[in-house]
Amino acid sequence: MDYRKLADLLFPHITKTPQDYEAVYPPRQLPEGARVTRLAPSPTGFIHLGNLYSAFVDERLAHQSGGIFFLRIEDTDDKRFVEGAVETIVGSLDYFGIEFDEGASVEGESGEYGPYHQSRRAELYQACVKQLVQQGHAYPCFLTEEELSEIRAKQEAEKQNPGIYGRWAVSRSLSYEEIEEKLKQGVPYVVRLKSSGKTDVPAEEMDTITVSDAIRGEITMPANNMDIVILKATGIPTYHFAHVVDDHYMRTTHVVRGEEWLSSLPVHIELFGLMGWQPPVYCHTAHLMKIGEEGTKRKLSKRKDPELSLDYYRRDGYYPPAVREYLMTLLNSNFEEWRIANPEESLDAFAFSTEKMSNSGALFDLDKLRDVCKDVLVRVPASELAAFLKKWAGEFRPELLPLFEEQEEQLEKILDLGRSGNKPRKDLVYAEQIFEFIRYFFDDYFVIEGELPENVSAEDASQILQRYLATYDHSDDQSTWFEKIRTIASDLGYAAKPKDYRKNPDQYKGHVGDVSTVIRIAVTGRTQSPDVWEIQQILGEERTRERIKSYLER
Repeated sequence: MDYRKLADLLFPHITKTPQDYEAVYPPRQLPEGARVTRLAPSPTGFIHLGNLYSAFVDERLAHQSGGIFFLRIEDTDDKRFVEGAVETIVGSLDYFGIEFDEGASVEGESGEYGPYHQSRRAELYQACVKQLVQQGHAYPCFLTEEELSEIRAKQEAEKQNPGIYGRWAVSRSLSYEEIEEKLKQGVPYVVRLKSSGKTDVPAEEMDTITVSDAIRGEITMPANNMDIVILKATGIPTYHFAHVVDDHYMRTTHVVRGEEWLSSLPVHIELFGLMGWQPPVYCHTAHLMKIGEEGTKRKLSKRKDPELSLDYYRRDGYYPPAVREYLMTLLNSNFEEWRIANPEESLDAFAFSTEKMSNSGALFDLDKLRDVCKDVLVRVPASELAAFLKKWAGEFRPELLPLFEEQEEQLEKILDLGRSGNKPRKDLVYAEQIFEFIRYFFDDYFVIEGELPENVSAEDASQILQRYLATYDHSDDQSTWFEKIRTIASDLGYAAKPKDYRKNPDQYKGHVGDVSTVIRIAVTGRTQSPDVWEIQQILGEERTRERIKSYLER
């Protein structure tokens, strides 16, 4: 077989060679040790926590080494394309602070190694496939869907591995003339890799490859022996071939992807080798796991777990730096120890390492995420939190935005409640929860939810509030204010100090805490809240009196 002649027959319109493209996409001029990483999602319209998890690894590897992080859209599968998916991908990642240096974007593309949509790189892929045909490493395959189904059925009956290889690769033996005739007849075909791996031999005799994975260390596995499709009948490559070509010409140094791609590694290593290219460093991340209802670990599921979707976190308003902080606890085993030693440091100051990543499954815990959110938000200035709340409300709760904008200065005071001192309160978790926590400040959302303490009768509650109104002076400092509550408590038969009640419970109806709870319910509608005096200072005297009067009139 004259493979050059065959290549020209299959690709008469392709005049450039892979060597020509080396000049189009030269090695990047970067500092020594700089890493080039990419996120390469399919435009399916669904972007999930796993994408963000990988993107965070990509971003850290590139940016802490002075390298480049780019976005490539792997849109070679028309059936999976969803309109607006690119905007969803870019918008979601931007929300969580993932910044790309080049690649696809909502406005278009930027960078010198594009196009960054695979669907626009057909000639480059075909030039590379043409070279493989010229070298006898690839061939046209004319098997129909019906014939492929028959082969699968026979393989299943014979308990053989499914796929096209060895004796099943019938198009391998076609002569040039037979191929030429089929082309003249317009018979559709794909181009398959002519794998050199052994077939029909015992497992112990199969060739193996050894790859050094940045997360998992050395991995030894069987070499590829399948004649996989590298170019579809449409002239568009499969994922396997497109990513090899793109990662070479875009000069990717590190490929971060999920462990589900480990089984494809032999194919990709073989393709890099046949093209004469150095493969990137692969980093196969562990699956994100959770504890299921049955108490065992399982993968996060698109169908079962709404928290897998990034929309879940955007809709509820999780603070992006807090999500990033939590992801780092999953990514590097030494991060939490570092954070304890460096509570005020930026996350970017942490030296991220693939060597500290787990290869056995990272356990995602929504409760742990919320605990991390509390720790992060307590350090965020109220002005930043207020700006975040307004941005979130504008997108997901537009009816709240006027409330926040009309009371901007007051909102910052509300968000700062109880957050000073050596033991600041950690009440704030995510935007939806924050609004629920502070909504009693807004009259339209104020409701009485709390029940009176068991040892306070309705009659006593009325007397407590009447006396409180009679002595209320909005200019009182906190100490003076509380002494008045102690006096009310004593006058009505309640202990002025909780410890007095604990020592002699039979001598009192209750204690000053029960009395202040009555006031708290009237002012906030709740039995639990930050300091009531501070709340009243924000509400103002008029609204404070109105709420107490309203409670008395119930």
